[in-house]
Amino acid sequence: MLSGLILLPFFSLIILNLPFRALMRRLSFGLFQCLALAQIILVLSPSVFLSGSSSFGVDRFFKFNLINDNLTRLMLLCIGMVLLVTVFVCRYTIKGPSERFNFINLLLIALIGTNGVVMANDIFSLFVFMEITAVASFILVAFHKKADALEAAFKYIILSEFAAVLMLTAIALLLFICGSASFPAINAALKNSPQNFLIMPAIGIFLCGLFVKAGLVPFHAWLPDAHSAAPAAVSVFLSGLQIKILGAYTAIRLVTSVFGYSRPVTQILMLVGSVSIIFGGLAALRQSDFKRMLAYSSISQVGYIFLGLGSGSALGLLGAVFHLFNHAVFKSLLFVNAAAVEAQAGTRDMDKMSGLAARMPLTGLTSLLAGLSAAGVPPLAGFWSKLIIVAALWISGHYVYAFAAVLGSLITLAYILSLQRRVFFGKIKAEFQEVKEAGFALALPALVLAAITVAVGIIFPFLAQMPKF
Repeated sequence: MLSGLILLPFFSLIILNLPFRALMRRLSFGLFQCLALAQIILVLSPSVFLSGSSSFGVDRFFKFNLINDNLTRLMLLCIGMVLLVTVFVCRYTIKGPSERFNFINLLLIALIGTNGVVMANDIFSLFVFMEITAVASFILVAFHKKADALEAAFKYIILSEFAAVLMLTAIALLLFICGSASFPAINAALKNSPQNFLIMPAIGIFLCGLFVKAGLVPFHAWLPDAHSAAPAAVSVFLSGLQIKILGAYTAIRLVTSVFGYSRPVTQILMLVGSVSIIFGGLAALRQSDFKRMLAYSSISQVGYIFLGLGSGSALGLLGAVFHLFNHAVFKSLLFVNAAAVEAQAGTRDMDKMSGLAARMPLTGLTSLLAGLSAAGVPPLAGFWSKLIIVAALWISGHYVYAFAAVLGSLITLAYILSLQRRVFFGKIKAEFQEVKEAGFALALPALVLAAITVAVGIIFPFLAQMPKF
C-alpha cells in the first residue's frame, strides 16, 4: 500500500499529459484534490498501514526500499494536508487554465518527491527524492516568470545545488566507510567503527546540506526572496512543507536512525537552531512586507525543531516532531491569510494597511490564532511543542539554549502583534472600505487549519495524561 503513495501521483502525472488536453485540464484540480485527500484518509486509517518496512519493484531493474513508522505517517499526513491547502489557494489565486494545469503537474512532481523522502530507507534514494522535490520547487518559485521571482529562483537553485554537492560528497564518504547506502547498514557500520576519522566530516557535511535545504542561518539567503517572490500558493507549499521535509524531517530521521547522537552533532544542531531562532525573529520584526515577515518567521520556527532535536533526549525529539507538525499548520494558515489579504486589499505592504479585521473578520481572527500559536501562547498547539522543547533543554542542562528558546517566543509575540496592529487592528482606511472576505477557496482552509491548531492545543494535555498500555 505504501508504494501507491508514490506510484499513484506518478501515473496521474502521465495520464494528465496524454492527449485530450482540454479534458485533462478540467480534471486536473479534482484529481489532485482526490489524491491529497486520499493520502490524509489512508494515513489516518491504521489498518491500511502495516508495521515495519515495505518495498516495491518498478521493474526488475529498480527497487525502492520503503520505511513505515509513526514519524513517516505523521509526515505523510502533513504532506497531504499542506498540498490540499496549496491547491485550494491555487484555485483562488491562479486564474488561467493553462497556468493552473501546469501548476498541478508541478504539484504532482512535488508530491512524488516529498512522499519518497519520508518513506526512503536508504540515503541515496533519499537524496534522489529530495532533488525531485527541489526541481519542482525551483520552477514553482519562478512560476509567473517575473523578474524578482526569476532572481529568487536562481538564488535558490545555486544554494540548493551547493547543498546537493555537499550531500553527495557525504554520501560518497559514507559509502566508502560503510559499503552500503541503507539506513540500518550505515548505522551498524558507524557503531562498529566509531574511531574512523571520516565519520564526523561526513556527518557534518551532510548536516550543512540540510541546513541549506531548511533555510537556517547562515544558509538562509534564498528563503525570504523565494517566499516573497513566489505565487501565494507556492509560499504555502514552501513554508508549510518543503523546508521541513527536505530539512527538518531529514535531519530528525538521519540523526535518530542513522548517525546517532554525539556531542559534536548535538552542539551543532543546538547552535544553528538557536541562532536561527533569534536572527529570524529579529529580522521578521524589521519587515513591512507581509509574506517576507512570515518567511523570516519560518527561519525562526524551524530553528526550534533543530534545537529540540539537538537536546539529545526523547523529550526533545517529541517536542521537535510536534513543533514540525504545528508549524505545518499555523504557518500554512498564515500564508493562506497573506494570500487573502493580498488578493482583497491589493497590497502586501503592512504599513499601508489598517483595520482590515472590520472587513475581513475571519482572516483577522484566524491570523491572530495562528500567530499566537507560533508565539507559544496557551492553550494553542504551538505552546505545548515549545514548552516541551524548553523543558527538554532545561532538564538536559542546556540552560542558555532554553533561555534562547523563551526569548525567541517573546520576539515572535512582538512581530505577530505588530502584524496584527498594522494589518487588522485600528481604524480602517478609506481605500479599504470596500474590501471583503476572500472566497470559499481561502476561507475553508483557513477555518480548518485554525480549528486544528485550537483543537490540538486543547486536547493535547489530556492525551499526554492518558495511561500507556
